[in-house]
Amino acid sequence: MRSQAFILAAVLLLVAGPAFAGAQQEANKKTVIAFYEAGLNQKDFAKAAQYFGPRYIQHNPNAADGPEGFKRFVEFLREKFPQSHSEIKQVFADGDYVILHVHAVREPGTRGNAIVDIFRLENGKIVEHWDVVQPIPEHAANANGMF
Repeated sequence: MRSQAFILAAVLLLVAGPAFAGAQQEANKKTVIAFYEAGLNQKDFAKAAQYFGPRYIQHNPNAADGPEGFKRFVEFLREKFPQSHSEIKQVFADGDYVILHVHAVREPGTRGNAIVDIFRLENGKIVEHWDVVQPIPEHAANANGMF
């Protein structure tokens, strides 16, 4: 009887495991997109803060660690670049990581930056962030575009 229960549990894990992982990845994507929209586009720290986990580790060397560091960044955007907007072009998820490919424009009429933001989540909450920022050049060496 125990071996049958074990086999049944193993089969359920093989069948349901990927579906659960896929559902969790989709939920993680939605969390990060909502966080990004609230914090960077609406510049609403209080709304964005609900998506933080018990800690927020920041890897960008120009940004302070923790939710307070993100709060200062949102305040900076609101004060210096009130019309800034970030358009998410692609969203990828791999386990607890969500990766955004973003076109960020701080001032209308400028080319802006291509950004790759990487978020790590625990229990559906954002706990860590990395980013890579590349200015969009006036002239490219190819016609492929950055997005």
